[in-house]
Amino acid sequence: MRPRVPEAPSRSAATLVTVKVVATSPANPTYPTQPAGPAGSSGTSVNRHPHWWQLRAIRVGALVTLLALSGLVILALVRRQTGTEGFLVGLGLATLPVPLLVAAFRWLDRVAPGPWRNLVFAFAWGACAAALIAIVANSFATQWIATATADPTSADTLGATVIAPIVEETAKAAAVLLVFLFRRSDFTGVVDGFVIAGVTATGFAFTENILYLGNAFGTDQLSGESGLASVTAATFFVRVVMSPFAHPLFTVLTGIGFGIAALSGERHTARRVLVPLVGLLLAMGTHAFWNGSASFGEYGFFVVYATFMLPVFGLLTWLAVWLRRRELAVVRAELPAYVVAGWLTAAEPFALGSMRARTLARDYAAYHLGRPAGRAVVAYETYATSLALLRHRAHRGRARADFAVRERELLDALWERREVARPALAYAARVTAPVVLPLPYAAYGPFHTAYTAYRMPGTAYGPPTGPAYPSYNPYRT
Repeated sequence: MRPRVPEAPSRSAATLVTVKVVATSPANPTYPTQPAGPAGSSGTSVNRHPHWWQLRAIRVGALVTLLALSGLVILALVRRQTGTEGFLVGLGLATLPVPLLVAAFRWLDRVAPGPWRNLVFAFAWGACAAALIAIVANSFATQWIATATADPTSADTLGATVIAPIVEETAKAAAVLLVFLFRRSDFTGVVDGFVIAGVTATGFAFTENILYLGNAFGTDQLSGESGLASVTAATFFVRVVMSPFAHPLFTVLTGIGFGIAALSGERHTARRVLVPLVGLLLAMGTHAFWNGSASFGEYGFFVVYATFMLPVFGLLTWLAVWLRRRELAVVRAELPAYVVAGWLTAAEPFALGSMRARTLARDYAAYHLGRPAGRAVVAYETYATSLALLRHRAHRGRARADFAVRERELLDALWERREVARPALAYAARVTAPVVLPLPYAAYGPFHTAYTAYRMPGTAYGPPTGPAYPSYNPYRT
């Protein structure tokens, strides 16, 4: 027999005061029946088949086809500009920062990891679709400005500082918007926006670096330069060594905006629309400032890098670490309600709120029961974290209409995996539990001063001469 569902928090729309209501979702949630048919019909519910364009297979197939075609076109364009040899050199050098950046965003997402398919889509969109849009739109706009003004130099500067930031950030933001709209259950907060936007920008930077490094190699082939003095080495140092985080930094600002929108209640329509737009404008402005640094004088680029890019990068890194720790704190704060209701054991909130304990539990299960058990523990940890975050949003009055159904789905998923996960988490809790050591005797102060008031008269523990309150002495006979 399963435990009861704990009281679910909600917020009154009239008073905005947090109250408690009992979740009424049954073990197998029921759904409203279809309206009855017209008079004279049998009165049974009508099962309407979805249109062909609403089928999941059609949508997935169309998306894969779009990304594949974009990838083939961008491959042909880059290879035509750089040549085969330049393309291969650019591909090899541009690949170097990708694993590090993806691993960093995956680390941030480890508390409540999203599906891999979202990350694959984000990277593919950035590397293929967004890069293709940027190359075509930037080239067209720059050529049009050069023709209209008869000043190619000014057209290149305007294209880099105005057109490129608008086009590129909009193209990258489209991936975040698509995940936000069509994978809403996976997009629940700022961390998800951080990760999706960062991985999308990593894919975009990957393709852009192939183009820049391939062109630099072609220039070196024509001039005969090689080694550290070559254009390829300089381009690699600036784009891969100094600023591999540049594009992720810009687009993460858009992702943060979508993350805040995801945390907003359904009644805050203006906030859900305006905050992502503000994030997109900040991304465009930061991108434009960075691209324009090359025109700020001989040392303008290095001044902007040291006084602007590095501090912003440090700030966003601190924000990412803080968000990760905050998610763990939410897990420790929200899950005890399910301990009281009987869904979780007493040790689980502590273990699930510690990344070290979660790793130990996964390894323990995999060592004793095999890799499938380790994956089951990881799934259990993911569902438990999603449950805690869901309840936290409800506490803050931001629960969606399907709160009870979603809560029941997560509880059922935990219950199915409890036999494997509970022993592993109990072991991890025992190993990682803080050890409370008794304070040394000296920490309590000298005995003859700390316990003077309790000394018995006529003994070694008697009170000092002249008690402060002689009228009251419970030890006097």
